[in-house]
Amino acid sequence: MVARKTSRSRARGAGIEDSKVGQAVADSAQKIWLAGLGAFSRARTEGDRMFETLVEQGKTLRERAVGAADEAMRSVRAQAQTAQIDAAGRWDKLEQVFEDRVSRALSRLGVLTSREVGDLSKRVEELNENVRSLMGGVKPSRAPRARPTGARKGRKKAAGTRKKAATRGSRAPRA
Repeated sequence: MVARKTSRSRARGAGIEDSKVGQAVADSAQKIWLAGLGAFSRARTEGDRMFETLVEQGKTLRERAVGAADEAMRSVRAQAQTAQIDAAGRWDKLEQVFEDRVSRALSRLGVLTSREVGDLSKRVEELNENVRSLMGGVKPSRAPRARPTGARKGRKKAAGTRKKAATRGSRAPRA
């Protein structure tokens, strides 16, 4: 019988603990319900003020974001401009090196530069004017055109083939 009393007392003790836990849960649920009602009541009375406060905070945040974006754009543009100037300087330097090398190669080959050709053209023009002044203002006549050498050769061949054709057909001399 002793065993029965201990198991019954344990069952009664567990029931008491269960009722305490149940009461605590109910109290907690009641507090949550009351807090929700209080929040609803406060939102009803202060809702418009709260909304306006949130709108003002949103405007402030938007202005900060726009300012930060503008600053970032200025920074990126400045970096891009610096990079562009640097690249242009390097390109000019590369172009100059290339021009120098080409100029040296052309001078080794004996090719005149455009400046040298211009200087020669001026000297030829000066010489022409000096010759004209020495000739007394007389315009020089144009030199006769030389005949092409290929035309003479063609005539001789044609004449040579006629003689051969004439001697083949008949042995009598032509008149």
